[in-house]
Amino acid sequence: MTDVIIIGGGASGMLAALTAAESGHSVLLLERQSRVGRKLLATGNGRCNLTNYHAAPDRYHGEDGTFCAHALQEFDVGATLQYFASLGLLTVSEDSGRVYPMSNMAGSVLDVLRYALERPGIEVRTGQVVTAVKPAAEGFAVKTETDAFAARRVILAAGGGAGSKVGGVMDGYRLAKALGHHRTVLYPSLVQLKTDPTYPRALKGIKAECGITVRRGSDVVAENRGEVLFTEYGVSGPAIFDISRAVSTGGEGLICQLNFFPDWERREVLDWLRLRRQTMGAHEASTLLTGSCHTRLGQMLCKAAGFTNQRAADLTDGDLERIARQTQRFALPITGTCGFDQAQVTAGGLRTDEFDPQTLESRLVPGFYACGEVLDVDGDCGGFNLQWAWSSGHLAGQLL
Repeated sequence: MTDVIIIGGGASGMLAALTAAESGHSVLLLERQSRVGRKLLATGNGRCNLTNYHAAPDRYHGEDGTFCAHALQEFDVGATLQYFASLGLLTVSEDSGRVYPMSNMAGSVLDVLRYALERPGIEVRTGQVVTAVKPAAEGFAVKTETDAFAARRVILAAGGGAGSKVGGVMDGYRLAKALGHHRTVLYPSLVQLKTDPTYPRALKGIKAECGITVRRGSDVVAENRGEVLFTEYGVSGPAIFDISRAVSTGGEGLICQLNFFPDWERREVLDWLRLRRQTMGAHEASTLLTGSCHTRLGQMLCKAAGFTNQRAADLTDGDLERIARQTQRFALPITGTCGFDQAQVTAGGLRTDEFDPQTLESRLVPGFYACGEVLDVDGDCGGFNLQWAWSSGHLAGQLL
């Protein structure tokens, strides 16, 4: 009988396996795909943003915002980077706190983990879709589509429903439910927003640094600032990913408002537009914003204000006010988010009040643990979710 079976060979599952083996336990790691860590290769646009120096509980979400605190403290960013350094991984950091492999390749992170898993005491079996986990006399019986296994303890590291094209599945929730566990409502997070496509479609591929406010009427649902990418169906980019959770869970009637002059007062924008009216008077009104943003974006903002072919010199101060309003309150009605296929992480998951935050052991089924995305913990964009995977995998793997 194996000491521990780990279900899921993603980031948290691999760390749990290594931690358990380092503690002297025999480990069987079951992965449904043909190789471990496939989803890891897609993180950070293929660069693998493996952690963030600002990882702290306030960067994470879920019904219990404090649940992640102990795991993050026990295996913090410093300990994580030391661990990966011991495996041979060299890293670099950015001013934002994001940390990447020096190679700029996610494959480097996965490779050092795969080589580490070759140590004695760990057996990795891929192509194993787990169909049932049941308590048994001395632990648990674990069945897959092709085999049956026994273990004294089980760690569920099956991930969430996000990123189904690279391994996201709902298996973990189903297996835990059969043992009496419950989950919260699931939402796609770190995902693109769908909006009225009229303007985004015309701006497809254009990036802009701007302030972002999501509103419902006069109420502010979320705010952020950073790079926005216009797509055929709406908006994307890191700053959009950060507020996508609030949109996913926020219901109907939301508006995404973009401010392309976030550091300027309205008066300053108007003074600049008056100056532009003087210098560009002989040209079309759509040229007024040339030099301040992408040409197509400037033309679109003027068009949204109602001006295209008029001469700039013919615009009144009231006309300039309308253009200024568009530059700072460009509104896109939100129709939803892209789905779990496009999402980088799942918001929601197994209810954390059914697990001990000090050990990640189930309060309902002794010997059953859970870690990573399958739990109701999700972080902001920028390496926070992988840090939760490392921290929670390490904590669960201690089998306290």
